[in-house]
Amino acid sequence: MWSRNKWRRWLRWFSWRASYLRISTKITILYAAILVVVLFVTNIVMAIGLHFSFYHQAERELEFSMRHTMEKVERGEPFGPMFWHDDPVLSGVVLRITDSQGNVVLENDSRFPPIQAIEAHIRKDPPFWANERMQVSETPRSSLYYAKVHVLRDGEAYDMHFFKTITAEKEFLATLLRFLFVTNIIAFLIALAAGYFLSNRTLAPIRAMTQMARRIEVERMDRRIEVPPVRDEVTELADTFNHMLDRLQAGFRQQQQFVSDASHELRTPVTVILGYADLLSRWGRQDKEVLDESIESIRSEAEDMQKLIEKLLFLARADRKRQVLHKEPLEFAEVLDDVMKKLKLVAREHTVELLQNDKGKIFADQVMVRQMLRIFLDNSLKYTPNGGRITAQSMREGEILQVTLADNGIGIAPEHQQKVFERFYRVDSSRTKAEGGVSGTGLGLSIASWIAEQHQIKIHLESALGEGTKIHLEIPLGTGNSSSPQAARSDGRESDA
Repeated sequence: MWSRNKWRRWLRWFSWRASYLRISTKITILYAAILVVVLFVTNIVMAIGLHFSFYHQAERELEFSMRHTMEKVERGEPFGPMFWHDDPVLSGVVLRITDSQGNVVLENDSRFPPIQAIEAHIRKDPPFWANERMQVSETPRSSLYYAKVHVLRDGEAYDMHFFKTITAEKEFLATLLRFLFVTNIIAFLIALAAGYFLSNRTLAPIRAMTQMARRIEVERMDRRIEVPPVRDEVTELADTFNHMLDRLQAGFRQQQQFVSDASHELRTPVTVILGYADLLSRWGRQDKEVLDESIESIRSEAEDMQKLIEKLLFLARADRKRQVLHKEPLEFAEVLDDVMKKLKLVAREHTVELLQNDKGKIFADQVMVRQMLRIFLDNSLKYTPNGGRITAQSMREGEILQVTLADNGIGIAPEHQQKVFERFYRVDSSRTKAEGGVSGTGLGLSIASWIAEQHQIKIHLESALGEGTKIHLEIPLGTGNSSSPQAARSDGRESDA
C-alpha cells in the first residue's frame, strides 16, 4: 500500500507533467476520464438493477408458490399425488416436503441436490438486493433462491423447502457483463480518438491565432486575425484580439508621434542655445551687447525647455497612472476668484472680468483645478490682441456648476477645434497676434483635458474665427467621502494623440 507521502509525490509529478500538455491533449484526457467514470457507474447501476430485477422476480414467484401451498395445507389436503392438483407452485419453483427425520415426503422435482447439500452452501453474506426472509445457496454449478417453512400436521412437524433456480440468470448476467466490458473498451477507444480529433478541430482557430500573433511584429501590426463566420467563444476571442491589436497599433503610432514631436520641440531651443554659445565663443568675450543678448536668449530658451520637460513629465506620469491627486472639498467660487485676480495683475493690456460667480463646493485637487483654469485663461491671453476682453462666470444649475471662460480673440477654425486637445497640436497659422507668432508647446490643453477627465469635468469648446473662443466646463458638485491623496486613474482615453 502506498503511503500518503507517496500519493502526494505522485500527484505533484502528475500535475507537473500535465502542465506541459497541450490543451487538446488535456481536453481529450479529461473527456476520456469522464467517459470512463460515466461508463463505469452506468455498468454498475445496470448490473445492480439486473440482479435486483432477477432476484425480485424469483422472490415473487417463491412467495406466490408459498402462499398457495400454505392454503392447501390449511385446507388439510394430504401430501400425495393429488396435492399437485391446481398447480400450487409456479413453473420453475421446486417444493420439497420433509418430515422431522429429514426424509422427503413429497417433491415435484427430484433432480435438485439434497437439502443438506443446499443448506451447506448457503451464503452467510447474501447480496443486499436479496430478501431477508429468504436465503441464497450457491454451488459451483448452481445458484438457488431458498426459503423454508415449518408446519404442523396431524401432530407431526414438517419442513416445506421452496427453491427457485437462478443459474440461467447468473450465466446470462456474467455473459452480459463480459459483453459490456468489451463493448465499453471499444467505445472508450473510439471516443478517445473522436475526442482527440474534435478537440484538435475545435482548437484549430486558436492555433491559427497563435501563429498569426507570432508573425505580427511592430513593423507589421496592420495584420489581423481572420474572424470565423460562426458566433462562438473563438469568434469573441478573435474580435477581442483584433481590438487589442487596433489599440496597440494606435498606441504605437501615438508613441512615435509623441517622440517625433518632442524631438522637434527640443531641437529648436537646443539649436538656439548652441548658436548663441558659438557666438559667445567667437565675439561674446569682447562685445558686451552680444554677451548680454546671448545670456538672455540662452536663459529664455532654457526656461522654455524646462517648461516643456515639466509638461512631458506630467503627461508621462499621467499615462503611467503615477500622477497623484490630493482631492478635498473646496469652494470653487474662491478658486475662480483668486485665479482671475492674479490674471488681472499680469494682463494689464487686456480687460479681465469675473462676472457671475455662484458658490458651490466640489471635491477636487485644488492645485490641479487652478492649473486647468490657468491653462485655459493663458490661452485666451495669448490669442487675444491687446485691448481685448477676457471673462469668466460660474452659474450653479442643480448639482452642476456651469463655468464659462470666454475671450474675444482671433478664435479657432472649425476644422481645428476637435484637435486642439491633442498633444503638440498647434494652429499658429490662424491663432497668431499681429505682432508675430505665439510661443507654446501644444501640451497645455492636453494637460487641462487630463485634469478635467480625472475630476469628471466635461469640456465643450465654442469658437469662430475673428469672434473669440468660449470654454464651457460642467463641474459636478460634491464633497466626496475622503480627503486622503489618491492616485489618478486613467483608462488611456485622454487626449494623447
